[in-house]
Formats: sequence, structure tokens, C-alpha cells
Amino acid sequence: MKKIFGLALGLMLATGAMAQEATEFTVVKENPITSIKNQAQAGTCWCYSSLAFIESELLRMNKGEYDFSEMFIVHNTYLERAEKAVRTHGDVSFAQGGSFYDVIYGMEKFGLVPEAEMRPGVMYGKELSNHNELSAVSDAVVAAIAKGKHRSLQSNPEGEMLWKKAIEAIHDIYLGVRPETFTYEGKEYTPKSFYESLGLNADDYVSLTSYTHHPFYSTFALEIPDNWRWAQSYNLPIDELMEVFDNAIMKGYTVAWGSDVSENGFTRMGTAVLPEEAKAEDLQGSDMAKWLRMSEAEKKNTPMPLPASQRMCTQEERQLGYDNWETTDDHGMLIYGIAKDKNGVEYYMVKNSWGEAGTYKGHWYASKAFVRYKTMNIIVHKNAIPKDIRKKLGL
Repeated sequence: MKKIFGLALGLMLATGAMAQEATEFTVVKENPITSIKNQAQAGTCWCYSSLAFIESELLRMNKGEYDFSEMFIVHNTYLERAEKAVRTHGDVSFAQGGSFYDVIYGMEKFGLVPEAEMRPGVMYGKELSNHNELSAVSDAVVAAIAKGKHRSLQSNPEGEMLWKKAIEAIHDIYLGVRPETFTYEGKEYTPKSFYESLGLNADDYVSLTSYTHHPFYSTFALEIPDNWRWAQSYNLPIDELMEVFDNAIMKGYTVAWGSDVSENGFTRMGTAVLPEEAKAEDLQGSDMAKWLRMSEAEKKNTPMPLPASQRMCTQEERQLGYDNWETTDDHGMLIYGIAKDKNGVEYYMVKNSWGEAGTYKGHWYASKAFVRYKTMNIIVHKNAIPKDIRKKLGL
């Protein structure tokens, strides 16, 4: 997922400057989640959304409420991504972004630690992340090694690659040293033993997507830059993918949701919509007509009114958006419920990681039409998938 992090900083100011009259939504189904967090100036939505998903899974499993450290997973992930970049001589990019799978894979390999053991911003005296300088330094080091004209790379007498020790030290300086042991509620753990104590099984979680350039009911590696581990996703027709969303929510599961948020329909005030394509003059003086007549600059600073009807895309429209780069892998969030607006239009309830921004204090309402069109992939518990679809996937 791309680095959607400047928004997290600016949204608090934008909220005050552009007050939106809050639309009242009626909750159909709402599943428990943990508190809203703020990724701030860091391209780590993939980690915040994935850990929010895992925290909600533990609530669903009646394991209690946990607050996991994003920076522990981020630190480990960046070191492995740096290694992949060097091994491929820079053909795999080194960047802040990542995928849901980085967390599913990471918690099983590295473990988990509580937030209190490794907080964001603490190494530079802040309460929130700012990875701009970290990226500048680490990107330069990785690029110098991966793309440099070296006949060979140097190691110490123990066979440890010196560049790897350098990149680890950089991340220790900016993110903190990863704890080897810690005490939680009176008991000592390692990150691995802490993860194992939770009763989670990484194999229970699967990635789903919907594109036609690969066969349905098969798996493929979604071709996006931040899927650098080449994680596999099961491919479903879009109608069946939408069935998974609804089935999961209604049965008490949450959904890690990867989406394109660069569209005008994804407002910075807390809603995401896909209105019917209509000319402004056909809407007879409505708020939507006024919005449609605005310049692109004005639209960015004005929330889109909620349309009375929305456009349900076809499978072919989804594919075209992916093929022509209009749909991109921008942002990771958590879907945890279903609600209706005053017109009876259904929306998914979304937990974001931009702090208590927007009209709904860090929560978003994304219409089913928007989700249908702009979803890149999701992570769900395999038992959240309807049985008939699960059978088609061989799960």
C-alpha cells in the first residue's frame, strides 16, 4: 500500500476548516474494534490496519483487548524488504509501504509485542511517527548497496553482511531496539511466546481479490509494488467477493480492507461514495449538482454530498480501472460493520488510522458501491467466507 500519510497530519486542520454536517447513519451490524490510532507521517497503514484486524480477531475470540506495537512489525519488515531489494539488485523496491501479508507473516515469524514496549516517535521525543528522515537515510543506504557498482559486498569475520548491520542500526536509532523479552501482566515473554499465547493461527487468514487477468477460484500474486513478498490472493468474481464482505460482518468478523482512496468520492471528512454519473443540470439544483459544477481544486476542499443513488460497477469496469492505473493500491483500513444512510443506501463502517480526523472522529462510512469498485484486496478469516464459496476455493 502506498504512502498515504501526509493526510493523517493535515486532516486535523482540515476538519476544523471544512465542517461537514454529519450524516446520520443507522447501524445494521457493528463488530467490536479497538481504539483509533494515528499513523501520522509514516507510510505504515498496512501495519496499522492489519494489527487493528488482529486486535479485533482477539475480541471476537473473547481473548480480551490488546494494543500491539506497529513499530515492532515495521522494523522487522523493513529489514527483510531491504534484504530483498539488495538480493534483486534493486528490482524489488525498498519503500515504506507494505501489505497485509507482511503482518500475517511477521507475527508468525517474529512474534508480537505490546505497544508499550515499542512506541512510535519515542526515539525522537514525539508521540507520533515521522518517518521522513528515516526514509531519506535508509533509502539512500539500500540504494547505494542494491544499485551500486560493487564487485562484492563486505562481511565481518563472523560472516555477517556489514550493510545489513548498518541498516539495522539505522532502524534501531529511529524506531527503537526490538525487545528480546518483556513483562506483560506479570509474566515474562519473548515476542514469539507472546504471539503463541494468544491462540492465533496465521494459516486461518486468507487474502481475496477480484480481477479477470487471472482465472477465478485460483491464486495469484497481486501485481502491486508493495506486494514485495509476492503473497498469493484467491481470485473471486466481484459479486462473490461482495458476498464475503457481508457474510463476514453479519457473522461477527471484521475485514482488513485495501483500497484506492485517491478518488474524489473518498472524502477527507469521513465518507466514500460512487455516485451515478449524471450531468449537473439533470440534478435540479441539488447539493450534488453544486458539487459537480466545482473545479477540481474546489472539490478537494469540499465534501461530496451523499448521493441518493450510487453506481454499481461491472467486473469489466473494475478490471479497466486496475489496468489503466486509475485504481491503485493506496491505503489499508479495517471494515467492522454495516450501516444505512437516510436513503436506505448501505455503507460499510470503517476504522481508519488517521487519528480522530473527519466528521466521525477517525471512522469512515464507505458505500458498498465504492467498495465494490475500489477494493484491491482484503484479508479475512477463512471461516468468514460463505461455505459454497469456500468450497470453490478449496478451503
